[in-house]
Amino acid sequence: MKSIYKTAYKLTLGLCLALCINSCSLDEYNPAALSEGDVLTTFEGWKSYQSNCYSALWGSLIGMPYGLVSELGTDLWTFPYNNHGTYKEILAYENYANDVNVVRNTWDFAFGPIKDCNKVIQLSEGLKDGNPADIAILTAEAHFLRAYFYSVLVAQFGEVPLVTEGDPTKSLTPERNSIPEIYTQILRDLRHAFNTLPAKPYDENPQRVTKKAALGIMARVYAQGAGEGLSEGSKSYWVRAKEVADSLITYKSAYDATLYDDFAKVFAAANNRNNAEVLFTAYGLDPYNVSFNYASSNTKPNLYLHYYPKLDEAFGTTDVFLRGVNKNTTNAYYGRCNQQFVAPTKYLIDCFNADYDKRWENTFVTAYTNYSGVQAINGGSPAGPANVTYAKATVEITQAIANKYNLDPSHIGKKIYPYIDVNSKLTDYNATYQYVSQVWNKGAHSGNVAELSEPANANVHPYPLAADEDRFFVYLSKAPLTDAEKKARAYITINIDDMFDPSDASGSTYKGKLSNNGFTPVELITVFPAMMKFNHNFDGGWLGGNFQQKLGNIMVMRMAEVYLIAAEATLNSGGSAAEAAAYLNVLRERACRNAADFNTSTGMKLSSASMNDVFDEYARELCGEYYRWALLKRNKAFEGRLQKYNQTAFKNFVPAKHYNRPIPRDFLNKINNPEEFGNNGY
Repeated sequence: MKSIYKTAYKLTLGLCLALCINSCSLDEYNPAALSEGDVLTTFEGWKSYQSNCYSALWGSLIGMPYGLVSELGTDLWTFPYNNHGTYKEILAYENYANDVNVVRNTWDFAFGPIKDCNKVIQLSEGLKDGNPADIAILTAEAHFLRAYFYSVLVAQFGEVPLVTEGDPTKSLTPERNSIPEIYTQILRDLRHAFNTLPAKPYDENPQRVTKKAALGIMARVYAQGAGEGLSEGSKSYWVRAKEVADSLITYKSAYDATLYDDFAKVFAAANNRNNAEVLFTAYGLDPYNVSFNYASSNTKPNLYLHYYPKLDEAFGTTDVFLRGVNKNTTNAYYGRCNQQFVAPTKYLIDCFNADYDKRWENTFVTAYTNYSGVQAINGGSPAGPANVTYAKATVEITQAIANKYNLDPSHIGKKIYPYIDVNSKLTDYNATYQYVSQVWNKGAHSGNVAELSEPANANVHPYPLAADEDRFFVYLSKAPLTDAEKKARAYITINIDDMFDPSDASGSTYKGKLSNNGFTPVELITVFPAMMKFNHNFDGGWLGGNFQQKLGNIMVMRMAEVYLIAAEATLNSGGSAAEAAAYLNVLRERACRNAADFNTSTGMKLSSASMNDVFDEYARELCGEYYRWALLKRNKAFEGRLQKYNQTAFKNFVPAKHYNRPIPRDFLNKINNPEEFGNNGY
């Protein structure tokens, strides 16, 4: 398998058609001295250039900037304690102007590859050679990608210039196109892609888009356009969204689409590179591939760390959380945890009935541990942070620790062992270490590697945490535990409900030092449940000594979203509550912790569904996955849901302008008609 993200050409005219990242690669074609015209009229040259259309996906658009812009400012996310200033513009609409970097990056990264898509489409008709079928497929990919990039732009920024020839960023007097014009073109591109793309990826390269991607994004686009009141002939876009979603659901096997039968499989390590549920994915760098470029200039995703707390601040550095072992910038299990930017609202946490729904522990880390490196040491390649003996990763509860964390004195002398052991493997290319995690079996304390098991997802820990658990030093309990139940545990126990400031009924404010937090010690207020979906903790997901960034694939869309769109569109087009519930129940049944509970009166099965049920199910299934802001926009739901679930954002939300993001200042400064173009009211 070869990379779609490989450097294409070096031309004598000074043109460098360089792709930004490398993963598995396509054939490289490097003529010594040819003009751009010579190169791009041959099939091999044009095909290599076509890879540029994908270049903004992984690490740029599908990285931190758009990952935050597409989720923050909704009912799901708020500030953690003591970090109210970072991303306040998009988290809480505070001092929101047109110079926010992540918004500017989203604009730039989405517009950037449109010129390449346009050029590929334009040149496809004048090639001197090549199989017509191959040309048609690669051109259809460009149509699809252009549609996707425009779908991001119109959802986030509203009316934007619609340019299907040339470079949309080069005009000095750009004009906005209307919302109907933009959606019509997006759907025209998607229909072309759907009608032409195969069900299996071209060249058997799973990085390339296929028919199911076109149909899935088409359903999403119809839903987005429906929120703008659009129709197609006599049918509203909501009706069309349901029709497209139903087609993909009904004929999914023909489109090579799959919904896993167990939510735990969605983010399992073994499924990251070739995920059966994914409809459209952004492929990450592969350090086991010959084309891997450690020094690639493309931004590598560091989205995961924005959703983790600063463990050092909560626990110090010398007692239960061993900084000598797990320094927060070089943690060979958690990665880099020194940011603390985004925390879940109480609404998002309360969406999960963890008694029944396994999506809880497969989405959030609520128990924190130390790690050892016995495998690495035994293998003779400890590689820095993996050079940790089992004994060094083990904590003995002393009188001082018991006093500090209000543990019952009966636990003094007990030990807290590591949950994880990491190996360190040196990859073949660029000496990039991989810190591969295995789990120490409960009750086995010899430190012998025979007592290790391979987890499906190393980020997932047992739920609920048993009272006699001895592999974690802190537990954030979703089910409120009594003081007696806490004292029975030899680890620090915090009820998640107690982490929120009671003066904010919406649950968007974590307690502070001055709000009678009741924590011992007070520093524990800095802990919160960490959203783990993008913390790619598997062999091939690490970027050597750079613990800030991870290399795994990021799903742009997966099959579960199609069921959610179908339910949403059913209710918005006048369909029955029972029919909407049937779509949601498919996802709820596979997420049910015990199959027998699904049909019980207290279980997961719905007999009818409201839009609130749809919002809740989106939250459980897709939280963090680049969708929430557009969902609230298309349902005109910001005012109502922010007022109820996120007062921190609601008090600054201005409907007249905040339904669109600001046009970046950098763009306006480069054009001759900034006043005419406008900045969406900012």
